Amino acid sequence: MSETSYAVIYDLHSHTTASDGCLTPEELVHRALAMRVGTLAITDHDSVAAIPAARAEIARAGLPLTLISGTEISTVWENHEIHIVGLNIDIAHPVLTAFLQQQTERRQQRAKLIAERLEKANIPGAWEGALRLADGGAVTRGHFARFLVEAGKASTMADVFKRYLARGKTGYVPPQWCTIDQAIDVIHHSGGKAVLAHPGRYNLSAKWLKRLLAFFSESGGDAMEVAQCQQAPHERAQLAAYARQYGLLASQGSDFHLPCPWIELGRKLWLPAGVESVWQSWEQPQKTNEREV
Repeated sequence: MSETSYAVIYDLHSHTTASDGCLTPEELVHRALAMRVGTLAITDHDSVAAIPAARAEIARAGLPLTLISGTEISTVWENHEIHIVGLNIDIAHPVLTAFLQQQTERRQQRAKLIAERLEKANIPGAWEGALRLADGGAVTRGHFARFLVEAGKASTMADVFKRYLARGKTGYVPPQWCTIDQAIDVIHHSGGKAVLAHPGRYNLSAKWLKRLLAFFSESGGDAMEVAQCQQAPHERAQLAAYARQYGLLASQGSDFHLPCPWIELGRKLWLPAGVESVWQSWEQPQKTNEREV
């Protein structure tokens, strides 16, 4: 699928205020439509809380938008934090509900430890600040980063991570997430497809990335993200080649959190030739998009 003036755009990775996104579910679906996205997956971190509100708003406003229920699960593999997106999941499945509750508890424990470390480094009020910015959603490192920018400790979110929240820095707390196998298992139990998120963003060498892809595929993973808004030259073609090599379907997503110049819903999202898209097996979205095109 290439991006043309008439093609329906798939964006299968986005966030709302239910995790570390800045738009409410209602605002997100309207922005997606404004950006010509025809099929949107909401994939908040270890949460499906935004899905019902997004569905209700699509129905209320009569939006010609197909919503895919999703979540982005944090895992640990070989001391690396790896994210697995679940797409087309049953958000009411009891196995998924219990699992996400466990992940929420792990997330809160980690967030409190981060706040404690920042407090010891003479940065008070981090927990309260992150809670305020989360506004009822799950507290993430992104909320701490925003708080630290607000507090004048850094000028950008990226700078905050580099100085305070990256491995070995003041506010870094090693994650205690589930394993990749566990994430894939719960996604499959809830009827979904397991997708390796943004494989180019883990700072892995080619050798280690291939090890990760082999492990993910052998563990029953279904797909990997190939296309994003921002990618290094030739990365998309290389990831497409890896998808073919390891027998994985291809996905695409902006990983949208907030409106900004370089990451936007639907922007530059297309798959290279020679890969099979993760959405080809979704009968309902296909029918919807055939009508819309």
